[in-house]
Amino acid sequence: MDGTKQQRRRGDTRQRIQDVALELFAEQGYEKTSLREIAERLEVTKAALYYHFKTKEEILVSIFEDLTKPITELIEWGRTQPHTLQTKQDIVRRYSHALADAAPLFRFMQENQATVRELRIGEMFKTRMLGLKDILVDPDADLTDQVRCVSAMFTLHAGMFVLQDLEGDPETKRKAVLEVAIDLVTQAHQGG
Repeated sequence: MDGTKQQRRRGDTRQRIQDVALELFAEQGYEKTSLREIAERLEVTKAALYYHFKTKEEILVSIFEDLTKPITELIEWGRTQPHTLQTKQDIVRRYSHALADAAPLFRFMQENQATVRELRIGEMFKTRMLGLKDILVDPDADLTDQVRCVSAMFTLHAGMFVLQDLEGDPETKRKAVLEVAIDLVTQAHQGG
């Protein structure tokens, strides 16, 4: 078997481990999930699981890094853009899509906040949020406009969880949340 095919198979196993682990973490909580249970659900030996990941935290960090890669790329892109309203609106739109794509991870993080704070991903997430804030908030913005920009980010986060219980099409709800977040950034950019 050529190296590329072997690498792809290994990648598929890594992805399966991440998917199953996140599923179990969501079902029964991070603390109550063991590597043995992850291996059993995958129908592999614990040794096969160890080949890819030594600890549950390694699995969770890899999930976090993979699913938040678009957010990291967005921050890097945003840092090279002018501080215009268009840039800020683009950031909010793209962040909304990145959150939607990583919804299972963010649901896990929301439901396991105490655990997340204790693990490396808590600090990693905080760093990403500060990176986004630095792009959205103008350095000379007054406090109210700074709060509006930060609130735009949290509006997108809250929309993922709070709106789950509301009737309606998920995409329609996501667009409504996005519109409110863009309104906040627009208002802040225009100075209230």
